[in-house]
Amino acid sequence: MDLSELERDNTGRCRLSSPVPTACRDEPCVLGVDEAGRGPVLGPMVYAICYCPVSRLADLEALKVADSKTLSENERERLFAKMEEDQDFVGWVLDVLSPNLISTSMLGRVKYNLNSLSHDTAAGLIQYALDQGVNVTQVFVDTVGMPETYQARLQQRFPGIQVTVKAKADALYPVVSAASICAKVARDRAVKTWRFVESLQDVDADYGSGYPNDPKTKAWLRKHVEPVFGFPQFVRFSWSTAQTILEKEAEGVTWWDSAAEDGAQPRKITTYFLNRGSQARPQALHWYFQERGLEMATSL
Repeated sequence: MDLSELERDNTGRCRLSSPVPTACRDEPCVLGVDEAGRGPVLGPMVYAICYCPVSRLADLEALKVADSKTLSENERERLFAKMEEDQDFVGWVLDVLSPNLISTSMLGRVKYNLNSLSHDTAAGLIQYALDQGVNVTQVFVDTVGMPETYQARLQQRFPGIQVTVKAKADALYPVVSAASICAKVARDRAVKTWRFVESLQDVDADYGSGYPNDPKTKAWLRKHVEPVFGFPQFVRFSWSTAQTILEKEAEGVTWWDSAAEDGAQPRKITTYFLNRGSQARPQALHWYFQERGLEMATSL
């Protein structure tokens, strides 16, 4: 699993895939869908699909794949390495969604909730496998939201494929267990090697579990909140845990927004950062506006 593309740019989304086995083009295949990192306030969410010929499903089961949450990190790494060795009949695809993408999607003017983002990502991965020539005839998905609604939506999009969506599918279907392992291995590696785009000093790499109720994670968030610019992009700032800390620890900001009509020049936003009378760093200001596709007013 080569994460170099993600390490070059971890601000959006990144798709990674194995080679497509010849057998998966020639024979009917079963495909599983699962994710890792849906709940944490830190780090990316990773969606994964794993597929193999129906005729080789017993070989996949023989690897003793299981729900990734029931396995140790070493067991997950061992099983993923085994799947990599079995590239003659096993294939996988990952979609790594950055914390920045998740939060900006959820807080955009047009709301795009996490369930919709998850559903669209899963459907996109299934379509990607089909576009790569994988002969998918059956799909099993670990549900997000109501399984009946989710299944009907996927079945409508892929009418020629038998779709099954169930809760705990990662514990019921080996091909979903395999996808779960791929997703979890990728997320763990991404978190461990995360490259902060911000110039931070003395970053504590001990984040805890990353889940909102973890005291160590909360302590890390309080330590690394910047009074003016908020959190590093490693943090999902749309999560209520992060927002609560911002309300307590960050400074107030007043925006004067001269909104442009469609087709007009990019709007200029004059911003006054109220940081106890101190002057905001020009370099940091430039980065802040550039990251958001805005033009910084010259008066700053």
